[in-house]
Parts: sequence; structure tokens; C-alpha cells
Amino acid sequence: MHDSNSRLPALTLAALGVVYGDIGTSPLYTMKEVFGGLHHPVPITPDNILGILSLIFWSLVGVVSVKYAAFIMRADNQGEGGIMALMALVQRCAENTRQARALMLLGLFGAALFYGDGVITPAISVLSAVEGLEIATPVFKPWVVPITLGVLSGLFAVQKRGTGQVGALFGPLTAAWFLVLAALGILNIPGAQRAILTTHRR
Repeated sequence: MHDSNSRLPALTLAALGVVYGDIGTSPLYTMKEVFGGLHHPVPITPDNILGILSLIFWSLVGVVSVKYAAFIMRADNQGEGGIMALMALVQRCAENTRQARALMLLGLFGAALFYGDGVITPAISVLSAVEGLEIATPVFKPWVVPITLGVLSGLFAVQKRGTGQVGALFGPLTAAWFLVLAALGILNIPGAQRAILTTHRR
């Protein structure tokens, strides 16, 4: 028990690198698509910004805190998780062959969605992150796609070493990323408040 408790901080940091890295980047390209998308971009006003931020915040609370922490992480099949393990778990409750077949098809459909997400999400996340270089200087614009391909190739090359090593590598990076986001957000709160008050006074 003591050994398990002593390893908890390291396991938590590794989980941060494996599980929550995408959650830290998703709001960035969400904001980009909402306000800077090619099709029907939302006007950049204080009310719209606060409204979209509120939607993102409560979506994260609902998905991470309620869906994952309260429900999905408690549903396991003898310690195993994932869509296939949960499918095997619910099949035990099937009353007949027809119901078991329907549950199996739902599980396979969920697995197909998972694989699709696994292919699409890393590409979108890395591409959105690398596109931030264009903000620093337009010189990087022709290099966005090559850099993205290089990063993805490197990630998939490291991934074969296992979840433990990937988490140990990206855990500290993700923690630093979240701390930078928090610091920048806190530093910009006074300026955002002044802008909102100025807009409402007009």
C-alpha cells in the first residue's frame, strides 16, 4: 500500500502526459475554428468570447469530471477498461442471443469510432499546435505541414516503447504546458475585464 502511494505522483504525471494532453490542445483549435474559421466565423466581441469560453469550460467539466471520472473510470471489467472490455462486461447481462449480438455490434461500432478518432485527432492536434508558429512569423507557413509530419512520425516511433515511457516523457511537458496556459490566463484577466467593462459602458 505504501509503495502504491509513493508511486502515485509519478503515475499521475504519466497519466497527465498520456490522457490529458489532447484536452489541453482541443480548446485552442476550437477557438480558432469558432472565431477564425473560413465558414461563418463568429464575430470577436467580449460577449461572444465569454460565451464560447463558457461552452468550452462546461464541456470539459462535463466530459472529464462527470463522464470520465464519475462513470467511465468506474466501469471496468476485472481492472480492464476500453470499449471492448466494457462490451464483454455488458454482454454478461444479455438475456438472449439476439440481445448479445446487438450489444456486440454496438461495441464494434464504438471501437470503429475510437480508431477513427485515434487517426484524426493526433493529426488535428499537432497541426493546430504547429500552425501557431505562423503567429510568430509568416516565414514558417510553408513549413507547417512538413514539421507536423515530422512530429507525428516521431510520436509514432516513440509510441512503440509503451505507455509508461510515453507518459514519463510527455507528463512533465504537459504539466508545464498547463501551467503556462494558467499563468497567461491569470495575467490577462485584468485586461479582459477592462475590455468588457469598456464595451458595456458604450
